[in-house]
Amino acid sequence: MVVISAKDISKAYGTDIITEDVCFGVEKGDRIGIVGANGCGKSTLMGIIAGENEPTSGELYIRRDMSLAYLKQNNNFLGNGTVIEEASKSFSHMYAMEERIKELEILISDHESESFEKDLAEYTELMEEFEQKGGYTYKSELAATLKAMGFSEEDLDKTTDKLSGGERTRLALSCILLKKPDILMLDEPTNHLDLGMLDWLETYLTGYKGTLIVVSHDRYFLDRTANRIFDMNEGTLDAYSGNYSDFLIKKAERMEILMREYEKQQAEIAKQEEIIRRFKQHGTEHLTKRARSREKRLAMMELIDKPKIRQSKMKLSFEADFKSGGEVLTAEGLSKSYGERQLFKNADMLIRKGERICIIGDNGIGKTTLLKILLGIEKPDEGYLKVGYNVDFGYYDQGQLLLDENETVLGEMKNAYHLYTDTEMRSLLGRFLFIGDDVFKQVKDLSGGEKAKLSLLKLMLSGANTLVLDEPTNHLDIESREIVEEALMEFEGTLIIVSHDRYLLGKLPDRILELTQSGLNEYRGKFDYYLEKSGRSLRYSNASESQDKRSEGETERTLKLVRESEMSRQEKKKKEADERRRGRQQESLEERIHELENLLAELQDEISKPEYASDHVLMADKAEEMASYEAEIAELYDEWMSLQE
Repeated sequence: MVVISAKDISKAYGTDIITEDVCFGVEKGDRIGIVGANGCGKSTLMGIIAGENEPTSGELYIRRDMSLAYLKQNNNFLGNGTVIEEASKSFSHMYAMEERIKELEILISDHESESFEKDLAEYTELMEEFEQKGGYTYKSELAATLKAMGFSEEDLDKTTDKLSGGERTRLALSCILLKKPDILMLDEPTNHLDLGMLDWLETYLTGYKGTLIVVSHDRYFLDRTANRIFDMNEGTLDAYSGNYSDFLIKKAERMEILMREYEKQQAEIAKQEEIIRRFKQHGTEHLTKRARSREKRLAMMELIDKPKIRQSKMKLSFEADFKSGGEVLTAEGLSKSYGERQLFKNADMLIRKGERICIIGDNGIGKTTLLKILLGIEKPDEGYLKVGYNVDFGYYDQGQLLLDENETVLGEMKNAYHLYTDTEMRSLLGRFLFIGDDVFKQVKDLSGGEKAKLSLLKLMLSGANTLVLDEPTNHLDIESREIVEEALMEFEGTLIIVSHDRYLLGKLPDRILELTQSGLNEYRGKFDYYLEKSGRSLRYSNASESQDKRSEGETERTLKLVRESEMSRQEKKKKEADERRRGRQQESLEERIHELENLLAELQDEISKPEYASDHVLMADKAEEMASYEAEIAELYDEWMSLQE
């Protein structure tokens, strides 16, 4: 059953086209992941579907009986309600039902009442509805969801104006999940979630019975939750079945096919243009008509657009100006508290030159604080810290707080690296896709992705031999994440990275350090090894089993297509054999035409010689021979063209 359909949806702001002629359909139960580069129109399309933006043109259909909820990247709560008050609004209908049930209980306690039968019937019906909608479990579900999203008992009475940006996003996500809409729309829901929260959310979504549409740059999340991918590129949309890994394979295959078709058509156009030229060259009425006919058909040909391949990519590389000593950092018994709140204690580590260390842990455990202690920005309450010989730190902070909000992009870079000329700096900024007047934008007006790229450029120019990065892939699109990962893989210095990006964790680290309240737990391997040794792998595999069950319908559809493909294979073989035969015939005809045209050209050269001008008998013979060649060429072209039909 189609729940959403879009036809030729376009959105423009003045001359700036965001989406153009976008078409798609969404079936009930679909789990759609929308991917694409930053600025390609993903959030704009989500806003149009959610009814928050009007398309410039096109038609959008959403089933009227479907409830829809939309999590934006930046959510603002009106007023100063507490966490528990805002979350409870998701169950306002349940509270109303409870109040009515209490009223009815009082009414039916009077058996002599004239409305007793009517009230009893309403009470019975309402109690059944209350039970069906989870009336006996919704309060525990509310508490469990808030806990899963990182809210402690103490947090429940916090007002929303006291929450951080990440906490507000997690609260908004909690409220939307609790509503259980028929269509759930999430824009970058994983940005502020730690590994435990991601695990919980993905498990929740595998059991979600509605329709899911999610914008995400989290490749691991898309693999576990999506069964269709919408790929947006320069305002257009292409749909693929399967999860993100399936999409990568299918897109590569599709682009290869499209490029072959485009190149084949271009070759055919060039061939037809050459034939038209040759037809006209002969000058006969028959071939001239043929030339005009071919020109008309060529003009009416529906041209295949060259496949859009994104050419502009961030160019990132890290190189150290000099090497550090063998031992980069030694820490023993590091502890940190804020007032009565203990973040962590007894944190020990030894980091050697060239190691790639990833630090993980729950939100609020103090990962960023630990990095700042290692850098000397903050002091530990207790413990010993030694920085090794020749260690030069380069720091990437996840909030880009080291950028001057009131400075321009070019000014920010010139302030940090004043020895570069404007031309040199603009060239470097161009590598990070700050083109033209982009360099004069103020930092405060940049998107999260643009700020991240500016910070990465500053880090690249630092020449540091020990890079300390706090969530380096947040706010970046998938392509930029892959570029960052590749640059970090090629870096010969030392890496200390805080990250929840499971693709990065599965690719980069030599060791994973998990920060807890009681210290650091070490895992000498990548993310799969961490899952196995930490006991999380069972929960991930259980979620994967749910994903597999959900994919059974997809498998059945795939098998049907395979069977249909088997039935048409013989027809395809026959068609290919016919095409090969026609191709051989065409080649044979073209060789004969070419041979005759050469003979014709030789005759034309011969009769143009002055010594033959007065030999009328010879000239007549040659003219007759030329006419014979012309007639045969025209006949061969007719036969050649019949093979083209």
